[in-house]
Amino acid sequence: MKRLQIAVQKSGRLLDDSLALLKECGLKIPSPQGQLKASVDNYPLDILFLRNSDIPQYVQDGVADIAIIGENLLVEDDADVVNIMSLGFSKCRVSLAAPKASGIKSVKDFEGKKIATSYPTTLRKYLTEKGVNASIHTISGSVEIAPTIGLADGICDIVSTGNTLFMNGLEEVEKILFSQAVLIANKSLDAEAKALLDKLVFRIKSVLEAKNTKYVLLNAPENRLEEIIQILPGVKSPTVMPLAEKGWLSVHSVITEDQFWQNIDALKAAGAEGILIVPIEKMVR
Repeated sequence: MKRLQIAVQKSGRLLDDSLALLKECGLKIPSPQGQLKASVDNYPLDILFLRNSDIPQYVQDGVADIAIIGENLLVEDDADVVNIMSLGFSKCRVSLAAPKASGIKSVKDFEGKKIATSYPTTLRKYLTEKGVNASIHTISGSVEIAPTIGLADGICDIVSTGNTLFMNGLEEVEKILFSQAVLIANKSLDAEAKALLDKLVFRIKSVLEAKNTKYVLLNAPENRLEEIIQILPGVKSPTVMPLAEKGWLSVHSVITEDQFWQNIDALKAAGAEGILIVPIEKMVR
């Protein structure tokens, strides 16, 4: 029987979040425990634990059918693969940064200067777009110390909270790329592999959609039902059931969390009472 091969980062936060997502999709994943490969018990899927920087090429070459990686790495590697979908976690940005006292306040101020980075392809493309001529010094790891030791005038690196920049006396100058985890696939999957991928994507979409939706239950006076329904749209339309108390109805609906907070005051003003918000584990359309 065909088994789909998925590559994930072998260690770190991206690995943890990737495995958590797959588990939420109902997959029984054994603990990696330093292994290079683990087989899912209840789905034809094998997980390959690989070095992050190798993953795009492995997917392009067909060693892995699919993978979860950071979008920043996909852009930097420029591998010939299919970006299936964004996954909503491991969010960060690739930014230019410089010492606070350097006087560098925009990408234009890097003209004629040196920039240290682990993302030379991304940086080179951005500098070309902006018409800036700067020297790129490619290094791996500890990019943030480059200005301190005189290696460069500034850096281009991943920024999440900004704490690392602050600790090294740097400030963010310009954001180049916003990134999050993405699911990618080989361009030449056979029909059997595509069918397995489609089923997995269906599960992932169900999990991700549930994260941004809530099940809402409320009591509504019967004479104001239509007004409340207009405020509280559902997937198709709310479910309405009579309560034991005459003149009152129970209204059930699925909404996004943003919709709820935007409409809570209007719901209360329309007479809604006993409003309950319940998390949804899966959302299947």
